[in-house]
Amino acid sequence: MKFPERFSNLPAYAFPRLRALLDHHPAGGDVVHMTIGDPKHAFPAWVTDVIAEHAIGFNSYPPNEGIPELRGAFCDWLGRRYGVAKDPDVHVMPLNGTREGLYNAGMALCPEVKNGHRPVVLMPNPFYQVYMLAAISAGAEPYLVPATAETGHLPDFAAVDPAILNRAVACYMCSPANPQGAVADKGYWRDLIALAEQYDFQLFADECYSEIYRDVPPVGVLECLEGANPERVVAFHSLSKRSNLPGLRSGFIVGGPETMREVRQLRTYAGTPLPAPLQHAAAAVWADEEHVIDNRRQYHEKYALADAVFGDVPGYAAPEAGFFLWLPVPDGEAASLKLWQETGVRVLPGAYLAREIDGFNPGDTYIRVAMVAPMAETERGLHAIRDTLFAT
Repeated sequence: MKFPERFSNLPAYAFPRLRALLDHHPAGGDVVHMTIGDPKHAFPAWVTDVIAEHAIGFNSYPPNEGIPELRGAFCDWLGRRYGVAKDPDVHVMPLNGTREGLYNAGMALCPEVKNGHRPVVLMPNPFYQVYMLAAISAGAEPYLVPATAETGHLPDFAAVDPAILNRAVACYMCSPANPQGAVADKGYWRDLIALAEQYDFQLFADECYSEIYRDVPPVGVLECLEGANPERVVAFHSLSKRSNLPGLRSGFIVGGPETMREVRQLRTYAGTPLPAPLQHAAAAVWADEEHVIDNRRQYHEKYALADAVFGDVPGYAAPEAGFFLWLPVPDGEAASLKLWQETGVRVLPGAYLAREIDGFNPGDTYIRVAMVAPMAETERGLHAIRDTLFAT
């Protein structure tokens, strides 16, 4: 049997690579997991009450377009957070986690040809792996743009060859950035939207970390659309990080009317809608900010701890947002293995989140550290990293 070759050149997924690197070596101490961005702070206790209250909904197929209460909660939140008005019947749709939406946006919205050539999908490097898979599935060429310390850990899409930009049909952009924690300001978003207008491509804005930040709420792409085509931008949001509910699988997509019509059409045939009791719970969570404020307070404590532990490490850049540290090391794989063998702390080599282009992998000399565990465990892990990799 012959299988399709379009996925044969995908980079190996990060976590199987990590297991292959570490798991045949014994841990050097009690294991501290700092690899996956799997939030461990408490979610609102009343979530299970809402699910139980609406449990009869498990007896019916859920509506593909989402219950009205949930779509209304999305739009209310967008109004409070970004000051934008959206129609719940036109501009938004729930997702079974934003990874589904990020993938299906590529499938639904990327044309097969652009200016007589194979289309290109732009994305940062390092990148969330689903961006590349979506591009390849849509028949497009992934084009990775380095996000390095020299560019403020944000990709400089304007520096891309105009011949490539003329083939671009979409651009994935993550802010706050995973893994670096850098935030695109209003000028960055406006310049990127203008570039998309000039070269006629859509901007897929992955804003899943928007509610975890230090002091100033990150600017949202929807705040920066003045005068641009409303179909130009598609944004994605999630409860996974905001509310510590990755298992609820509640995200949403927001875009222009034509964009949403295409996305809904694909989801009608290929989507997996969230069960109705979970949609009711999600609506209640999107409507509540008290638990988000407390969640952010806990991350503020971790930011302060990280700054105290690594503040004098050369090259340390305190994250503006998100819950990852992007720590500079001579060799990410060697550092990760050393930590595991000597301390039991598991971190992720930065190279596993990026791809080598022309002999350069922008993650080679970094490790990603997820600060999602309880405070005592996080503190133990950060001090072990400092003592093992940065002791003078």
